[in-house]
Amino acid sequence: MPQTPTAAAKRQALATQIRDARFVTAPGIFDMISARMADRMGFDCLYMTGFGTVASLLGLPDAGIATFSQMVERVARFADGTTTPIVADADTGYGGLLNVAYAVRGYEAAGAAGIQIEDQEFPKKCGHTPGRRVIPLADMVRKIEVAVDARSDANMLIVARTDARTTLGLDEALRRAEAYRRAGADILFVESPESEAEMEAIGRRIDAPLLANLVEGGRTPMLTPQRLDEIGYGMAIYPGSGFLATAAALDGIYGAIKATGTTNGAATPIYPFSEMTRLMGFEEVWAFERRWAE
Repeated sequence: MPQTPTAAAKRQALATQIRDARFVTAPGIFDMISARMADRMGFDCLYMTGFGTVASLLGLPDAGIATFSQMVERVARFADGTTTPIVADADTGYGGLLNVAYAVRGYEAAGAAGIQIEDQEFPKKCGHTPGRRVIPLADMVRKIEVAVDARSDANMLIVARTDARTTLGLDEALRRAEAYRRAGADILFVESPESEAEMEAIGRRIDAPLLANLVEGGRTPMLTPQRLDEIGYGMAIYPGSGFLATAAALDGIYGAIKATGTTNGAATPIYPFSEMTRLMGFEEVWAFERRWAE
């Protein structure tokens, strides 16, 4: 059985890549099938999406409904079942300053390589959706300061997200991003810029690692990694790609079963059962049974 990197080693690997300004691409994971599938493909980082994780866990909107306990359990399961560093969504930090401290400590203990905290009011709303409101800048600055102080590993990345662009404009979002950087955030996440020109402006203004949130059907243009790197971004996440593709596949195959009573001839691709057993680790189970069989 291959040796799994420690959580500290995974944090160090990702932090080094960010600090060395080597571009990072991170697909969204939302359950253990998506986590295992992405893990074996050699990405530098995986991103635990709040939308997808809440949807797969509870079947509910990403609207501040999932609790810290529910989310940290998912972080631990993802981190334990993969070898790739994970940056995990922690919404608003699940409350006030004390909650933020516990969130950072909990995510770090669970094995995350980074934690994302946003400046929305509670209950939060999913990015790229309307009606998001933000807390006062000074309150979020204190949250970032607490988050930085709470981590025990300096390689535990603090990702500070501002949702100010949609309701308060780009200038306010940039002002907040600069303040969050001064407070100690390692990565700045200006949510929902609405054009390539806005993304260029963010890259010119913010002298820090920047994260681009690329959502199919969202507000932000889907730029290539090469273009993002050119304009000053250091990381791109694709939080919805996995669960949107999964939903499309399920819709197709379940529709075929409903319409015809069979999957024979269905247009939706079917992942080979033999590959799924391998992905889930059945070969290790069979090897164990052969070794210890009477």
